Amino acid sequence: MKRVLVVGDVMTDVIVTPEGPIVRGSDRRATIRSRPGGSGANQAVWLGSMGVPVLFAARVGSADKTMYENYFRGLGVTPALAGDREQPSGVLVTILDADGERSFLTDRGANLNLSPDDLGDDLLDEAGLVMASGYSFFAPGPRVAVQQLLERARARDVAVAIDPASVGFLAEVGAGTFLGWTAGADLLFANADEAEALTGLTEPQAQIAALGAHYHTVVLKQGRNGAMLGDVAGIRLRLPAPAVAVVDSTGAGDAFAAGFVAARLRGEDEAQALAAGIAAGAQAVQSLGGQPQS
Repeated sequence: MKRVLVVGDVMTDVIVTPEGPIVRGSDRRATIRSRPGGSGANQAVWLGSMGVPVLFAARVGSADKTMYENYFRGLGVTPALAGDREQPSGVLVTILDADGERSFLTDRGANLNLSPDDLGDDLLDEAGLVMASGYSFFAPGPRVAVQQLLERARARDVAVAIDPASVGFLAEVGAGTFLGWTAGADLLFANADEAEALTGLTEPQAQIAALGAHYHTVVLKQGRNGAMLGDVAGIRLRLPAPAVAVVDSTGAGDAFAAGFVAARLRGEDEAQALAAGIAAGAQAVQSLGGQPQS
């Protein structure tokens, strides 16, 4: 099995579950927990848990570099981390609603300083796929670094997968801009909100066809309604999701992408890969945090 190179953020997720609606200017009891996170880190750890050889490239605060390296190695992930002397490691505050839906407050910290020097050519050695988080495109420095890496990947016939990652940031930069940055990728993993933000369309068939004009294969994640995939011709496969109790949807899309990719690397067909992605996403929502529970 070829290696997957994951490029993305390392974050500490601070997960806040209020007992009721937040009262502006006053108190609300809540459960507050800290978990390792970041979209790229989540994908890498899920892949490692599935037995996929995975190399994870990211930037963290220099004081945390050794700790994170040991953490990832312990979970079957080979780290390629740069240490930042100016910015601390990133932190994400997640506020959970009663139904498991999330709102975020993000301080990306050292992730914002990811540079071309952090993503050398050697990272592509033995790689069969590069997975790039959309968060890497929303700041100028990381965007240049990742775009140059993806150009080199294509020159070496290494497949590329993109996860848009954030509806809020997509709205800031504009759909056309993001499509211009990422068009030509072999795989796009998008949820329903991201697909609507990128196309202006609400119907899945139309969304997939529109996105298929920019990406070879489009995988549309629909949470409890399952998932589908297709291309410029529209939907060619659709599968349901199992009914599970949702505790926290953080990282469910990252788990889905890892499950799908792991299955394809094992030689499974699209239907098996889509089912594996759905199963991984369903597993992820049943526990707190964005990474598999040990």
